[in-house]
Amino acid sequence: MGKLYIVGTPIGNLEDITYRALKILKTADLVIAEDKRITLKLINHYNLGKKELFTFNEINSERLLNEAITLVKKHDLTALVSDAGMPSVSDPGANLIEECWKEGIEIDIAPGPSAVTTALALSGFRASKFLFLGFLPRDKKLRRLLRELNEKEIESTIVFFESPNRIIKTLKEIKDHMGNVELFVAREMTKLHQEFFRGNVDQAIKFFESKDRVKGELTVVISPTK
Repeated sequence: MGKLYIVGTPIGNLEDITYRALKILKTADLVIAEDKRITLKLINHYNLGKKELFTFNEINSERLLNEAITLVKKHDLTALVSDAGMPSVSDPGANLIEECWKEGIEIDIAPGPSAVTTALALSGFRASKFLFLGFLPRDKKLRRLLRELNEKEIESTIVFFESPNRIIKTLKEIKDHMGNVELFVAREMTKLHQEFFRGNVDQAIKFFESKDRVKGELTVVISPTK
């Protein structure tokens, strides 16, 4: 029976990867990836050799779970990677990892960058206790979530991911349901065009409305209200 290695990959800058992660990726005879094209860029950048790649993402993870488990068992060493950061964090890799535990497959990990902890550190807000929400729901479900967070007077720092085309709408919903709270927004972290904003919600709305077009995934950190 094979072994599964969970491998953290860069969230942007390709130099943000550990020696251990590179060693595992070089040794692995199978790499399970969200997007083969993105993983190939990393493999080719570090000349890690020819690899058998298997695509396992949000769209096909349920359908291909059994096939993925079969492949892990057939190969000596399988590396599980996401497009960026740690697998299973807002990523279907969690399904595969859980199934490997059930099947008695040996699992190990080479930890690496995370957009969540990177944004937390950059924000300067209290990070000893935080609530990670992944990608927020939309419309009524979003409003219900924000109301609940406000009513419970959450004392933790809140972190979530947002897309460029929804950031202004989400900020307005936060203002309506949580008030003019302090927050931090990181865009394209560690990449060439990275950008940071820190201030209150009103200032954030003006900041993003002043731009012609916002690109890249956003990580938002809301300061504790208490």
